[in-house]
Amino acid sequence: MAARRTAAALLLLLLLTACTGRAGPEPGRGSGPPPTTAAPAPSGDPTDAAWVQLMIPMDEQAVVLLGLAAREATGPGVRPWAARLRAELAAELGELRRLRDRMGLPDTDLHKGHDMPGMVTDRDLDDARAARGSAFDALLVAQMHDHLRQSAQVSRSEVTAGTRAEARERAETLVTARGGQSAALAALCAGRPTDVPEPFACPSDHPV
Repeated sequence: MAARRTAAALLLLLLLTACTGRAGPEPGRGSGPPPTTAAPAPSGDPTDAAWVQLMIPMDEQAVVLLGLAAREATGPGVRPWAARLRAELAAELGELRRLRDRMGLPDTDLHKGHDMPGMVTDRDLDDARAARGSAFDALLVAQMHDHLRQSAQVSRSEVTAGTRAEARERAETLVTARGGQSAALAALCAGRPTDVPEPFACPSDHPV
């Protein structure tokens, strides 16, 4: 059991540290540390804190992307699917923020500007805003497939390696939700029953 917890914690740590900044320093900024006040130290297990501080920006960016579907999506069923998923992620985001506050964690985005698995970046959002018709649908489906898969993966690591009970319970709830959300995406893409097992990837040539 200890070995399994260690492996899960390492997986979460690797996912958190595998990100690379896409953007360089902001114009006019020097190379020294920014003049900000130090954030309060996280309470509890660092694995719990790392999971919460990753999941919040992941969901925030995904919600923004899904919101664009109300105007840009054109494929059959894409708009209602995106609206349902956006509502689910927005509710989940509220729970995660309340958990973050109870844990005494800062509300800063530690992953701003980072390119990492499952994260919808600002550049991805720019691409989505510029896309039209089927190109937008394909981008939306690809991004949300990655988001659902990766957020479930890191949440499974939290369930295994975390120590704060409410964080692990929230992660377990998220993993369960991702199963249904991934099945809905599978049905949207391929017209399959909603019990399609993982892993699932939309065929690149399937008309969404």
